[in-house]
Amino acid sequence: MERTCLDCGEILRGRSDQKFCSDQCRNNYNNKINRDETNFMRNIQNTLRRNRRILAELNPDEKKKVHHDLLIAKGYNFEFHTNTLKTKEGDIYYFCYDQGYSPLENQYFSLVKRKPDLIDPDF
Repeated sequence: MERTCLDCGEILRGRSDQKFCSDQCRNNYNNKINRDETNFMRNIQNTLRRNRRILAELNPDEKKKVHHDLLIAKGYNFEFHTNTLKTKEGDIYYFCYDQGYSPLENQYFSLVKRKPDLIDPDF
């Protein structure tokens, strides 16, 4: 039985367990298989990075109050964040890595920066 490369279909010569004729074909094949999953994860990661960058840009002093419209105008996507935190007082903070926000009244948000050494989940 003749064996062929899984990517390009070229006849294989050599080892009996060989699946690809070259490293390029092996890479092409695996990239095709993982393309959809990789693109999905890449798009989410890009959105999270953009969200973090927007929060960091608007919050240089590590604590600030901004309006919802400003976040939207900058391109912030409220559907994506890395984690949430509920304080003892019941306030909920949404974080993109170390940058976060908490909803206030009248469509305002309190922006905060979480300290890297902060381990206490009670914030």
